[in-house]
Order: sequence, then C-alpha cells, then structure tokens
Amino acid sequence: MSSAAVPRIGLLLQAVEEGGVERCFLNLARGFVGRGYGATLYTEAMRPWARATLAPGVEVVELPAVARKQRPGALAAQLAQHTPAALLAAKDDDCELALAARAGGAQAPVVLVASVDYSAQLAGRGAGLWQRRRRYRLLRRLYGAADSVFCVSRGVAADMARILGRPGEDFHILPNPVVTPELEALSREPVAHPWLTPGQPPLVLGVGRLSRIKNFPLLVRAFARARQERPMHLLLLGEGKQRRQLAALARRLGAAAHVALPGFVTNPYPYMRQASVLALSSLWEGFGNVLVEAMACGTPVVATDCPSGPAEILQDGRYGPLVPMEDARALAEGILRCLEQPVPPETLRAAAAPYTLENSTTAYLQALGLPPRWG
Repeated sequence: MSSAAVPRIGLLLQAVEEGGVERCFLNLARGFVGRGYGATLYTEAMRPWARATLAPGVEVVELPAVARKQRPGALAAQLAQHTPAALLAAKDDDCELALAARAGGAQAPVVLVASVDYSAQLAGRGAGLWQRRRRYRLLRRLYGAADSVFCVSRGVAADMARILGRPGEDFHILPNPVVTPELEALSREPVAHPWLTPGQPPLVLGVGRLSRIKNFPLLVRAFARARQERPMHLLLLGEGKQRRQLAALARRLGAAAHVALPGFVTNPYPYMRQASVLALSSLWEGFGNVLVEAMACGTPVVATDCPSGPAEILQDGRYGPLVPMEDARALAEGILRCLEQPVPPETLRAAAAPYTLENSTTAYLQALGLPPRWG
C-alpha cells in the first residue's frame, strides 16, 4: 500500500508542555505509527523535551500563530490537506478548536479524550455555583458535540455521564499509554544527586507540576511529620507557580535541608527506580500516570484517594496505601507504611502491566473502529 493510502490519525495539542496529557499523546502517536498508521501532531508550540522524544515517523504540522478567531480556519485548512481518519483532542481549548474547525468545513471525525475529573475540580474547591454552571455548560457543549468521547478512567467516565446527562456506556474507557518499551532501560540511566547514593536515608519522591491540583504543600507537611519518626529526604520533580511557596513551607517546618526542588526533568524514571516511595498528594486527577510509572519501576507508592484514578490503579489499596485527601497525618502514616512494609517490586510491575503502550494503542484503534494493520 502506498504511503498516500495509509490512514492517518490526528492529535491536536496547541501547546506541548510538561504534562501527562502531552506525554500520553506523544506515546499514542508513536503507537499508531508502530501499528502501520500515520500520525500527525498539530501544534503551535512544542517544548524542546517533546521534540527530543518525538518518535520517528510522527509528522508535526506547525499551526500558524494567528488570532483566536482565525485558528479554526487555519486548522481546517491543514486537516483538508492531511484528511486524518480521526482527530483526537483532550484539553478544553484544543477540544473547542477541533469542533470549530469541523464546523468550518473540516471532514475529520472529532474524538475528545476526557482526562480530568470535572466534578472534583469544581465542587467545593473555590468555584461558586455560577462558575460551576458556566463550566458545565462549556463541557456539555464541547463533549456533547463530539463524535466520540474517550475517558482515561472509570471515574472520569462516571463524571462525564453526570455532567452530560448520558449513560456511562456512551463513553469508551481506555488505558493510558504509560509504560513504554524503553521505560526499564530509561530507569537505569545514571543520575547525579547526593540523595541517591549508597548510605543515604530513604527518599520520598513527588513528581508533577508544582500547581494547586497536585497539592504538594500537603506532601511537604506529611513528610515533615514522617521525618519525626525516621530520617528521610523529599525530592519534588517539577516546575510551577508554587515553587516559592513550597520552599518557604519547608523552611517553616524545619525541613528545608531535607527537601529539594530540582525542577522539571525529561527522564524521571531513574529517580523513581531509586526512590524508596513515590507519593501522590493530589486534590484530583484524571488518572495518575506517575503512580503507574513508579510501579513499573518497582517502587512502592502511596496516594490520596482523590477522584479519579488512584483507587483504580491501586485497586482500592491492594498495591499501595490510599489515604484521605488533605490529611497530612494519614499521608505521613502511608509513607511510613510503604517504607516499613513495601509491596514487592514484581507485584507492582505486574499491576502496571495493563497500561502498556501496546495495550493502549490496541484499545484506541478498536475504539476508533480502525482495523489492525501490523504489530
């Protein structure tokens, strides 16, 4: 079959930044190419780490930096040239742009990937009734107009069913493409940090954007409590607006010498493999990729029982402690439990197996109605 006849799948990310959605979309693009399909990433801006990790064969179409009202036409023009079998979008702005491009004449079916638990995001977390109603109207308009809705967890699917007033059976629940074939090798790359040398106390690791939803202040407070019981260090990998706040909190708690914030790292897996425990302290998640990544490295995990993903990944505490949200004492106890009674690495790796790139690619192609080609 000629390359011109190869079906293509489009993925829309206007800005490819440092987030779970971005990593999953880049992994999916790679998976589609590996199965004999074309994959086209439509974007305006891509961070250097993303360009460096982009899989061979994934086409990048750079959208012009135009005024907001001109973006649908620009995307529609590109879609007319490439005619993908489907266009995937996840972030709200991207979803809106994809639907507007279709309204402007683009022929590709629009598939929206729901990746955030919207009820948790809005209920009782600083959003008033008017804000929630406005937000839900937006979601009903966007997701109600999509050709298909894919959800990254059962919790997200249940949430979308409530918001859209549709049965949960309307949504595809698909595994995130978290565990790539090279994850094991990447986890064994050398990393220079004094806390990852022999003889050091246990290392507690947090990974993610330093933003409100990740609730790293809770992790810092829990760490300070746990450290009263035994020596340990805390390493937070990520960048964001809360950096100064977190450093100041560590100082107030007398833990500054044992808390480090080295920023965003392209390859967090060596840190995960060598950490004693990975802690997820979020207020809400769509899924919780870092839990699966750490488990694939054989590292014990503890997580807040936030909506929605951790309980599914950890099977209600079978593979790691689930603790109440915003409870520093409970999170500290969970960290200590992981250190004292860690789940065996082989058990954790087996629990992460459903979230391989291979399994996810297969599920996405089936949900898109595209037949297997090879691989």
